[in-house]
Amino acid sequence: METSSYEIRINAPIQKVWDLLWHPETYSIWTQFFAPGSQMKTDWEIGGKTYFIDKAGDGMVSTIESLNEPTEVVFKHLGTVKDGVEDVESKEVKEWSGAEEKYFLRAIDENTTEVRAITHIDGEHQEYMNNGFNQGFAMLKNLAEN
Repeated sequence: METSSYEIRINAPIQKVWDLLWHPETYSIWTQFFAPGSQMKTDWEIGGKTYFIDKAGDGMVSTIESLNEPTEVVFKHLGTVKDGVEDVESKEVKEWSGAEEKYFLRAIDENTTEVRAITHIDGEHQEYMNNGFNQGFAMLKNLAEN
């Protein structure tokens, strides 16, 4: 697993940026570069269930490791979900299970926020993640500033 970091400075208050990151409507907009129709379904509980899924309902099952709104959330990926079935035990899943996706927001001042995502990814998905985060964060910036 490799660690990658993505960051952007957005001219908007920290709470507004947090809300745009995680509100179901806007989450689908900035994450469309990972998969059209992307959704996140979560109970927002540490140790609870979080699903990152595409429009067909397939994707990843994760949990929240830490949460401190509006400055931090850390997701730990546990496995996949396909056709409504969770897989957290297969050999393929065990190779990357436990990888984290961390989001940190920092208020530069009352109207400027720095957003940073740190991910653990295998090399074959590096370009996919780079594309998703770079275009996604640009879209997030656009949503927040306009």
